[in-house]
Amino acid sequence: MATLQIRIDDSLKKQADTLFSSLGLDTPTAIRIFLNASIENAGIPFSVQHNIIPYSLQEAVYDSRYQKNLTGPFDSAEEAVASMLED
Repeated sequence: MATLQIRIDDSLKKQADTLFSSLGLDTPTAIRIFLNASIENAGIPFSVQHNIIPYSLQEAVYDSRYQKNLTGPFDSAEEAVASMLED
């Protein structure tokens, strides 16, 4: 049997230990699960990609930060919902 040693940030290790413990696993078992899933999938068993934010969401964030193209304030939740449903 081989030994795998890696260096990781103490905070990352603690967070991982807490997460895996909440799932009833220890960290070495979770790592073995990851390695086995990688072999079964002939690659990393989840998508590795840049998280691209859709343009419409980028635009909405910009508008909210710079208070552009906003409607309201509203006197009630019903008014806010009615405004959203207009178009």
